[in-house]
Amino acid sequence: MRVRRLDLTFTALQLPLDILALYVAAISAYFLRFSGLLANILPILQNVPFTEYLSTTTAFVAVWIVFFALLGLYRTRPRRAWDELGRIIIACGAGTLTVIATVFFRREIATSRFIVLAVLGLSILYVWIFRLFLRVMRHSLLQARIGHRLTVVIGSGPAADRIVATYKEKPILGVTIIHHFKTWNTDVRKTIKRFLDKDQLDGILLADPNLDKEHSLELIAFAEKSHLTFTYLADLFAATFTNVSVTTETGVPVIEVRHTPLDGWGRITKRTFDIVGALFFLIITSPIILLSAFLLSIEDSLPVIFQNERVGERGRIFKLYKLRTMWRKYSIGPQFDRMSKKNLELEKELIRKKSIKQGPVYKIAEDPRVTPIGRFLRRWSLDELPQFWNVLNGDMSLVGPRPHQPREVAHYPPQHRRVLAIRPGITGLAQISGRSDLTFEEEISLDMWYIENWSITLDVYILLKTPFAVLYRKGAY
Repeated sequence: MRVRRLDLTFTALQLPLDILALYVAAISAYFLRFSGLLANILPILQNVPFTEYLSTTTAFVAVWIVFFALLGLYRTRPRRAWDELGRIIIACGAGTLTVIATVFFRREIATSRFIVLAVLGLSILYVWIFRLFLRVMRHSLLQARIGHRLTVVIGSGPAADRIVATYKEKPILGVTIIHHFKTWNTDVRKTIKRFLDKDQLDGILLADPNLDKEHSLELIAFAEKSHLTFTYLADLFAATFTNVSVTTETGVPVIEVRHTPLDGWGRITKRTFDIVGALFFLIITSPIILLSAFLLSIEDSLPVIFQNERVGERGRIFKLYKLRTMWRKYSIGPQFDRMSKKNLELEKELIRKKSIKQGPVYKIAEDPRVTPIGRFLRRWSLDELPQFWNVLNGDMSLVGPRPHQPREVAHYPPQHRRVLAIRPGITGLAQISGRSDLTFEEEISLDMWYIENWSITLDVYILLKTPFAVLYRKGAY
């Protein structure tokens, strides 16, 4: 999503710029107080060493940032300028009161009433100026139609025409209407698919309150399957959705159905957590990976890393890395093109006879193609350790739904494609709740629950539980 990426980028920039602005305000207040000009007017009764002042400032900057977060200054959807200024004033005021209260209860902290008041005024000024700079930059990009959400509108009537006209007149809203269809039918579906094939579409806006329920549900399923943002007029559906966002920019309430609350700072936090965690796990597991690779090379030559095509976030295909656990002569994939067709037929026969799972996803019990060392690696899930590289690459997350192969995903019912709304994970709720013993429906239900109830605490809990699930070896083949 183009506009979503733009908003995430500017949201991420707000935190370091706010910290910088608060430091600049504190340092400016210090040098202003102890400058020769002001010292002649207001005599200095107690000198405060700059290093001591700076260390104290660091503690209070952290407190002020907490107030900023509590007052909603880091949400991804931009606020109106004056609303943001009001919240900045309240947050800086609360931070100043914290400073005053701390000075009162801890007499050992040297301070100046002038510095406290100067920091209050300057912090409001600098934070506001820095945020205005970001706002101008964002508006300039949107005016140039950079980062716009490419959208088609479906519907007829005054409301639909008004929305289309408003988006065309105001590029600052971040939406480009690439086509306005009066209704939904087979020809419209084909046209939209052509836009998708050219990567020229991000969302569908349904602006027809009179569209019948059958076609409305069909349109929602199409948007879900195609990983398009779906928005609709506020009076279109009586159903209540758990994750929605309402905007009134065009003068008509528009509701966006969100696939997951994993958005904004949650998405930034999860990605940061993934990078740090993947680096940590790669370092501590590198001896195991190297030893396993060495043993596999002795057992059945190279390559020891198996690249398998999987479906990731929003249906994007990526190469998943695993330690090769099958004999090379039975392996399937781009590394084994000459043998893939024959081996694929063998795998289909094994799935038909020995798969222990029903539905789109298969699991072959006692797979005869697996090597002795490979069987040991699978039993302890050591073959999946190279996937930490996938996490660093941004293809996967540490925690999330397991990625499946394109031929498996092709058989997903439309409602199950919601699991593709986020990055797949190395581990997840299904892996700590039974692994291969779960049915496909049970696995999907757990993944859906995770997507709708994500938190960083939940990720930590799943990561801590994973070694115990592996240790008990329940559902491992």
